[in-house]
Amino acid sequence: MTYEPLWLTQDEDPEQSIPLPTPDEEKEMSRTEVPDALPILALRNTVLFPGVVLPITVGRDASLNLVKEAFAGDRLVGVVAQRSSEVEDPEPGDLYEIGTVATILKLIKMPDGSKSIVIQGKRRFRIEEYIEIEPYFKARVSAIDEQLEVDDIELTARIRSIKELAIQIVHMSPNLPSEAAFAIQNIESPTFLIHFIASNLQVEVEDKQKLLATISLIERADQVMDHLDHEIQVLQLSEEIRSRVKTDVDRQQREYLLRQQMKAIQDELGESEASATEVAGLREKAEKKELPEHVTKALDKELEKLSRSNPASPDYAVTRNYVDWILDLPWSEFSEDQLDISRSEDILNEDHFGLDQVKKRIVEYLAVLKLKGDMKAPILCFHGPPGVGKTSLGKSIARALDRQFVRMSLGGMRDEAEIRGHRRTYVGALPGRILQGMKRAGTANPVFMLDEVDKLGADFRGDPSSALLEVLDPEQNHTFNDHYLELDYDLSRVLFIATANYLDRIPNPLRDRMEMIEITGYTQEEKLEIARQYLVPRQTTENGLKDDQFAITDGAIREIIDGYTRESGVRQLERTIGSVARGVAKNVAVGKTKSAEVTENELEDYLGAKKYFSEVALRTQVPGVATGLAWTPVGGDILF
Repeated sequence: MTYEPLWLTQDEDPEQSIPLPTPDEEKEMSRTEVPDALPILALRNTVLFPGVVLPITVGRDASLNLVKEAFAGDRLVGVVAQRSSEVEDPEPGDLYEIGTVATILKLIKMPDGSKSIVIQGKRRFRIEEYIEIEPYFKARVSAIDEQLEVDDIELTARIRSIKELAIQIVHMSPNLPSEAAFAIQNIESPTFLIHFIASNLQVEVEDKQKLLATISLIERADQVMDHLDHEIQVLQLSEEIRSRVKTDVDRQQREYLLRQQMKAIQDELGESEASATEVAGLREKAEKKELPEHVTKALDKELEKLSRSNPASPDYAVTRNYVDWILDLPWSEFSEDQLDISRSEDILNEDHFGLDQVKKRIVEYLAVLKLKGDMKAPILCFHGPPGVGKTSLGKSIARALDRQFVRMSLGGMRDEAEIRGHRRTYVGALPGRILQGMKRAGTANPVFMLDEVDKLGADFRGDPSSALLEVLDPEQNHTFNDHYLELDYDLSRVLFIATANYLDRIPNPLRDRMEMIEITGYTQEEKLEIARQYLVPRQTTENGLKDDQFAITDGAIREIIDGYTRESGVRQLERTIGSVARGVAKNVAVGKTKSAEVTENELEDYLGAKKYFSEVALRTQVPGVATGLAWTPVGGDILF
C-alpha cells in the first residue's frame, strides 16, 4: 500500500477542497466514538495522524476486502503503520500497537483492479488484541484521549514557533508550493497543526510513529520543532552547497556538478566516506605489517596527510602511490634459508655440470650461515665468456638456498635514476629498479642478479655504475636510500650476484666491492657431458619428441663440438643439437621414420657441411713450421 503526501490548501473548486478543521471541529473529532473492535488497515512508508487527510492506493487482497466492506458500512477503519516497509504480507507482530481511527472519504476504482481511497484521521487508539486474522485483520482497541491545551501559554509559544519554522521551510524548499505557507498560516487548531506538520516531515516512519505515540501535546510539539530545526539546517547546507558550485555549472556537465556537490557535502562533514574507508584499510594493512620505527613514523605522517586530502586532487594520487609502495615493500619478511648443505650440493650439481669453484663458494656461504645463524650476504661477480651458464647459475643458487630469484638486466642502462628512482616531485615518479625488484621478490633476502654489469653506460643523466657503489657495498647497503622513497632500506641480507663478460669494462671502485669468480670456457669433455645430461633431453622435449624417438651418439656430439661450433660456452652447441632434433621431428611427423639415432656420419644430412677443420696434422707435416698457443674468447687456439 503506497501513499502520496497531501498539502491541504483552499482549493478553488469547493467540491474538491478538503476544509481545514477549526479548534471546535478538532474537539468534536477527538470525541469520536471508537468501536470496541476495528478492522485494521496496514500502512507502509508513512503514519496517519488525527485530522490529516491522506490519499493511499490499496493493492493487497486483504486490504481490498477490508476497504470494500468498510466503505459499504460505517466507513471507519483502524490505520496502523508497518514496522518495515519491505514486508509484503504483514503479521500482527509486524504492525505498531498505536494507530489512528480513520474515515474513508472517497473510494476510486483504478483500471488495474486496485483502489485509491482518501482517508481522514479522527483520533488515536491502542490495539489490545487481534481477534481476527482472515480475511483481514480485526482487533479489539481502546481509544487514547487527546490533551487539548489550547490556552496554555507554553503551547501557544510552541505553536507560533512551529508555524514560523514550517513557513521558512516552505520558502526555502524548491519542491513545495508557496500555497502551503498560506495553508499553514490559516490552521487554527494547535493539535491539527502539529499533526499536519508531523505528517509531512521528511523523517523515517519510526520517528513519525514516535510522534503519534507521544501522549503529551507539549512533548509532541517539542519533537516536531526538533525535526523542523534539522530540516532547516539541511536546507541551508544544501543552499550553501549549490552556491559553492554555482561558478562551475556553466562549463561542466551534470556529472561534474553532482561530484562537486558530493565533494562539498564531504568537506562539510569533515570526512570522505570512500576516502575514509580507503585510509582505514591502509591503516589496518600497516598495523598487520612489521615495519621499522622510522618507516612507521613516515607512514603515519603520509596517512594523516592522505586522510585530509581530497580524493579528486592530484596530491591524493601521489600520496596514495607512495603509501602503497611503503606497504608493498618487504621490510621484515624473510624467506627461511635451506641450510641442508648436501641437498644444496645436489641441486647445484643437478642443474650445472662442472663450475666447481662457484659451487664451492656457495657451499662455504651456507656452512658459515648455518654455524653463525646470521651474516651479511656475499656480493659475487661471475665473469667469463658468453654461454657458460652465468645467468642460469644464479637461478640454481636461489633454488639451492630456497630463496626468491630476481634478475635485473643492466645492459645499455645509462640513467642513474634507474637504480635510485626519481624524486616524488616529478610526475609519474617511481622507485628505482632495485626496490622494484625487491617488491617483486616479496622477501628481504632474495637472490638478486645484476646481469651484464659490464654493459653499463653513462651520459648527461648520470652514471649508473656510481649508483651501484652503495648497493654493492656491504658497509653501506644496510641503509640504501632511494630518491623516491627517501627512507633507509636494508639490502644487507640480499645475495647480489653480478655477471660480466669483460672485467676491464667494470670501473675499479665497483669491481673492488665484488668477489670475483671466474667461469672459464668448457673443455670438449665437459661439453660432451653437458650435452648428454642437459642439452639433448631439453631439445628432445622442446621439439615434441619422446625419449625413445630421438638419440644422438657421443661421436656425433664430438663432431658437432669440433666441426660445427667454435665457442667457450654451449649456446651454439644447444642450437645445433636443436637443429638435428628438428630434422628428426620432421621425419617422424611425415611418417618417414618412427625414431632415429643420429651418428656422426649422418650429421651432414641435418646440418650440412662442416664449418671448422683442424689443421694440426697438415701443418705439422711441413718442415720449419713451429706450433704455438693463443688465447681467444672462445677458449684458445693453436698457432702455426
